[in-house]
Amino acid sequence: QVQLVESGGGLVQAGGSLRLSCAASGSIFSINTMGWYRQPPGKQRERVAGITSGGTKNYADSVKGRFTISRTRNTVFLQMTSLNPEDTAVYYCYYQSTDRTTWGQGTQVAVSS
Repeated sequence: QVQLVESGGGLVQAGGSLRLSCAASGSIFSINTMGWYRQPPGKQRERVAGITSGGTKNYADSVKGRFTISRTRNTVFLQMTSLNPEDTAVYYCYYQSTDRTTWGQGTQVAVSS
């Protein structure tokens, strides 16, 4: 099994920045994808960004140019800049291998106008 521990959420003013981290432990397969989803208040969970173990990245259109995803072997980061109130959400880290997807507990990001 894989366990995920997230950190880095908080309250920030519009235009500000935050960096989220997610550390994976346990049975980590060498080939995997890690990344982030988010769930805004009253809305469905949506994809934010992902990065494969080979370094291939993808982003939701809404965050392109503002968010940057990166990783080490077991930790994924999300650098968020130019934050706006529409980025307010619970951010969930995920780990995906060939046979399972594991989710983190979520970290709250709140952006004030």
